[in-house]
Amino acid sequence: MNTTLSHLLRFRRDQGGEGVISAAIVVLIMALLGAAMWSAFNGIFVDATTDIQNTVDSIGS
Repeated sequence: MNTTLSHLLRFRRDQGGEGVISAAIVVLIMALLGAAMWSAFNGIFVDATTDIQNTVDSIGS
C-alpha cells in the first residue's frame, strides 16, 4: 500500500465523530436562540398587556 493511500485512510477514520459533534453544537446554538427569542417575546407581550390594561383603566374612569 502506498503512503498516500494509507494517509487518506487514516484521515478518514479520524473524522468519525465529527458529524455528531457538529450536530450537537447546532442543537445547543438553536436552543440558546430559542430561549432568547422566547424571553424577548414574553417581555414584549407583558409590556403590551400592562400598557393596554392601563389605557383601558384610564378610559373607564
